[in-house]
Amino acid sequence: MQLPSSSSAPRGASEERFDNLIRLLRRRFGVMATLLTTGAGDIQQVRSYDGPACAPALPDGLVLFPPGIRGADPLVMPDILQQPHWYPDGLAQALPGLRFLAACPLLVPDGGPTGLLWLLHDQPRDLDVEGQQVLRDFAALAAGMLADRLKLKHVQEREERMALAISGSGTGIWDRNAVTGEIHYSSDWKALLGYADNEVGNRIEESYTRIHPEDLAYVQATIQAHFDGRTEAYEVEHRLRCRDGRYKWVCSRGKVVERDESGRPLRMVGTTTDVTAMRNLAEKAQQAAALMADLTNEIPGMVFQYRRQLDGRSFFTYVSNGAREIYGVTPEQLTQDADTLLGIIHPDDLLVYFDSLERSARDLKPWHLEYRVQLPGRGLSWRQGDARPRPLADGSVLWHGFITDVTERKLIEAELQVFATTDSLTQLSNRRHFMTQLDAELARVQRTEGYGAAILMFDLDHFKAINDRWGHSVGDQALRHFSSILRAQLRRTDAAGRMGGEEFAVVLSNASIEEARLFAERVQGELASSPVVHGDERLVLAVSVGVATLLPADSSGEVALSRCDMALYRAKRGGRNRVECH
Repeated sequence: MQLPSSSSAPRGASEERFDNLIRLLRRRFGVMATLLTTGAGDIQQVRSYDGPACAPALPDGLVLFPPGIRGADPLVMPDILQQPHWYPDGLAQALPGLRFLAACPLLVPDGGPTGLLWLLHDQPRDLDVEGQQVLRDFAALAAGMLADRLKLKHVQEREERMALAISGSGTGIWDRNAVTGEIHYSSDWKALLGYADNEVGNRIEESYTRIHPEDLAYVQATIQAHFDGRTEAYEVEHRLRCRDGRYKWVCSRGKVVERDESGRPLRMVGTTTDVTAMRNLAEKAQQAAALMADLTNEIPGMVFQYRRQLDGRSFFTYVSNGAREIYGVTPEQLTQDADTLLGIIHPDDLLVYFDSLERSARDLKPWHLEYRVQLPGRGLSWRQGDARPRPLADGSVLWHGFITDVTERKLIEAELQVFATTDSLTQLSNRRHFMTQLDAELARVQRTEGYGAAILMFDLDHFKAINDRWGHSVGDQALRHFSSILRAQLRRTDAAGRMGGEEFAVVLSNASIEEARLFAERVQGELASSPVVHGDERLVLAVSVGVATLLPADSSGEVALSRCDMALYRAKRGGRNRVECH
């Protein structure tokens, strides 16, 4: 594989951070090229490169791990032509005229190397003590970025295990890999169709064979519409074949929770609910009320018939016994006075509830709504209502539908949202979520004349020394301590996030660079006066800060973040525990 040039095509957000890092490294040292490789063994894989486009290529993008590297110290070869004991043939062929080389290991928490950070130049030169330390700092930053990616992967795996382990919720859960075609079902999903855990495969192709042939094209088209971004979520009612050969009507709902840079779907999570009873009830709505009651009262949830007249008066004409579980009242209470719901539905959701029914009556489209209810002794719960409207001869509208308890599913969704947006250690926004907030603030700057915002980068000084001396548990305590101080200084309109390792970022809305500098100094002051207590010892932390402003001309938040990074590096080089403004 040929070494990528500095003008390579756009890459993922994580890879771009590596590109930005080695680009800064190259500018800092003024060398011909910089290189980042990863691998735990003697063979290193090229991860990122900045420098001139080169040919011929390195074989498969591989570099040999140079002998002689020990611990965290870089290997420095002032003139590799004078050091024949290790001559980098592959690099020399890819970069003709290579004379100077320095390589610093990327160390994982247990101290083992996980990669290398390289300086390459076409003239002999040396690297003094300060330069070697700067190279170590860059290597530590790169190692932290790699470690953060691994932590994120572990969090995602825990989320998947949690979703698959949920049982007894009354709803089947599925998790689909849109790239590989793998789809995993919860035990409840399999039981919904009468299958045991080992009787359902994990390929999307197999799942399509269970869909009724008349529904297959419709289901696939609905999924594709969501994959293409034409719908906010995927939702479809269709028939699924049970283990005994019968078909059940189900309602499948899902949403793409992860896409790549081009918008291509990567992962989709959703639920499947048995709605066979509702379909049967809709088809038999003209049958006797007694028969309908016998059927609906056995169904989890509340089956209802609701009518709205031309004069606006509305009332329930039928309510199943499920009203007791759904609303905490008897069916008779609801049929006698529909306004009973005014004291049950959460006040913030009442307007949405009635507006949704109004739209359904006006457009004669199915009613679907998720809303909150407050039941005595049971606290706040979530309900989901679904019904189909039918116009009557006198101009009124009649709905047949059902309402189910979706509290557990909503709690799961909320937990997944927290996992997706929050750094688990500090409870600040993770990098991806912070960048979304930063881009939103940049959009406000660009559309509002006279509106300004500032961005700050914080890097705890000598954090590696804390881990080395007291261990990573104390290091984690220090990170949590700093994040609590940071949160205490934020306004409601500000945002903060952990960017990786001991690096944090803050965006201050409607703030000047001077106000941002004062903010940074307040944080430094609080940090200096509030040491971390560890046993009988008190660890006084310090932080270096880089400050920049968001400019209307910025194409993205990353542009402002790069300026902030440069100011931060000046603060670190200037002696640490400093504030530098770009």
